[in-house]
Amino acid sequence: MTETSSPTGLERRLDVAVPLRDIEGEVQKRIADLARSAKVPGFRPGHVPVRMVEQQYGPQVRSDVISEAVRNRFNEAVRAQNLRVAGYPRIEPHPSPTKPGEALEFSAVFEVYPEITLGDLASVAVERPQVDIGEADVDRTVEVLRRQHATWNEVDRGAEEGDRVVVDFTGTIDGVEFAGGQARDFTITLGEGRMLPEFEAAVAGMRVGGQKTFPLVFPDDYHGKEVAGRTAQFALTARRVLAPTLPPLDDAFARNFGVASGSLADLRDEIRQNLELELDRKVEAVVKDQALAALRSKATFAPPRSLVDEEASAMATRMAESLRQQGMKAEDVKVTPDMFLPQAEDRVVIGLVLGDLVRNHGLAATREQVRARVEAAAKTYEQPEAVVRWHYEKPERLVEFETAALEKNVVDWVLSRTRVVDRPTTFEALMGPARA
Repeated sequence: MTETSSPTGLERRLDVAVPLRDIEGEVQKRIADLARSAKVPGFRPGHVPVRMVEQQYGPQVRSDVISEAVRNRFNEAVRAQNLRVAGYPRIEPHPSPTKPGEALEFSAVFEVYPEITLGDLASVAVERPQVDIGEADVDRTVEVLRRQHATWNEVDRGAEEGDRVVVDFTGTIDGVEFAGGQARDFTITLGEGRMLPEFEAAVAGMRVGGQKTFPLVFPDDYHGKEVAGRTAQFALTARRVLAPTLPPLDDAFARNFGVASGSLADLRDEIRQNLELELDRKVEAVVKDQALAALRSKATFAPPRSLVDEEASAMATRMAESLRQQGMKAEDVKVTPDMFLPQAEDRVVIGLVLGDLVRNHGLAATREQVRARVEAAAKTYEQPEAVVRWHYEKPERLVEFETAALEKNVVDWVLSRTRVVDRPTTFEALMGPARA
């Protein structure tokens, strides 16, 4: 085996030879087998001349035998040298032999997995949110539920925060309309924050039939790269203004959310329990993101480029499909793997680190951990026992919980080696204001 240079130092070249007599012997054996079962008009089964079978099937059989021989010899050589191959090898055939008894030679170029190394985690600080759910948090959730069940009525006044406004708009840059800058009968709920603040500010105060032209500067980090950092002119027309009428807080309201007693106090208790579950999941996610970021920052190895390329390609495919599902035309979807290379490298590195930690530190998820997560998720349903049974009917339904439990074990391992700083905050600040 000889090595070739690569940016990561992980590339290897393996020279392998397969004797021609082995290949030809296997080819003749398979052709003989085919002759016994081949069906050719004019011949009885099992009586087709071998020469005719070879003429018809020989090239494909020989190609299959060579491919299998190359693959088998490569695998044998890899096992003999105890190599861990990353991705798929690139096969480079040598000039074909011309004399009987010679060997078919080829080179396999591939990458191996790196040695996983981590720097000292002791210098890393992980912030863990500390939140006490109060009555104000429950009050806000009740109001969210009321808004979700509001009735909407047209009003003859300027649009206010909380109103729904149906608008037409057209955006141009340098006098030219741009993709995604036009809409008809588009609904905006003022105060939700789903539009840029400048856009909502322009809509606020508009009455039915009102028209307005205003400039809007797209942020430099705007997701639409074609307009990011540029100034657009928008022409805006208000078609409808609708104000919400919230349902009263009575027994009917409580029963609408499955509270049989109709008690608002019982409804608030259920809301508090759900908020606590939501909080636990959010805190776990925030801490996990920091733990994985810590691992990435202390990973001192370069990943195999082949794995990074595979991940970038997969990410590009998923993004393109997502955009198509949102209604974008294929010719407008310009997504290439190179756009995702930094993120792909991070994912590959983290994946390699996680795999190494799980193998070397016994961090695999236990049955008990998986069960606890399934049961916790089932509590949010009316029949938790049935939900648990459903998940255990098929192994693939447990994958999500197994992954989450494994990640939790890794996070706990990281936290035991970093400085954990408890950071007091509020439920609203942690979860974000827009939860309606």
